[in-house]
Amino acid sequence: FGSSCPAPETKGRRATPPCSIAMSMTLQKRLAAEIKKCGRGRIWLDPNEANEISMANSRFNIRKLIKDGLIIRKAVKMHSRSRVRKNLEAKRKGRHTGIGKRRGTREARMPTKVLWMRRQRVLRRLLRKYRQQKKIDKHLYHYFYRHAKGNAYKNKRVLVEAIHKMKAEKLKAKALQEQQEARKEKAKLQKAKKAQKKDDILRQQAEGK
Repeated sequence: FGSSCPAPETKGRRATPPCSIAMSMTLQKRLAAEIKKCGRGRIWLDPNEANEISMANSRFNIRKLIKDGLIIRKAVKMHSRSRVRKNLEAKRKGRHTGIGKRRGTREARMPTKVLWMRRQRVLRRLLRKYRQQKKIDKHLYHYFYRHAKGNAYKNKRVLVEAIHKMKAEKLKAKALQEQQEARKEKAKLQKAKKAQKKDDILRQQAEGK
């Protein structure tokens, strides 16, 4: 039907191809890929210049075709992360995290041991910082360290409040003790003064006789 290609020969063991219109560009692609230092999939051959490209069978000729723009190295296809970023932003707001999206039990998704370790590290870091800044002495540090290990503080805020409360109580107790000692000292002075006065009166009475 209007084809100028000769009919294939079938006498021999192997039939020859009917026509070489769809020329094989394997050699040219391979050479171009080596020259451009990329894979064969990124090499673009101009389909309108197939005859000229098929004639090039050396690196020198391929370089000439590359210079002429008949062979081009295609740009790397972009793998966009915009959809991923959008999804992660939604997940931060709490979307897409319902029952149907969860794989694994609660313990498998976030082990309680990991939560415990994180909490302990946060509390102990705070205690070390306070001790270095002289906000608490070594006795208070030891007290709060042991209580933190005993699960007495569920977060940093509770621990800070406990420290402030303990320090306030200690200051109050110290002030009360000082007041008590001052009262004792005052009473002692008054007693001594009273005794001295009594002695003076007795001496005067003895001298009058």
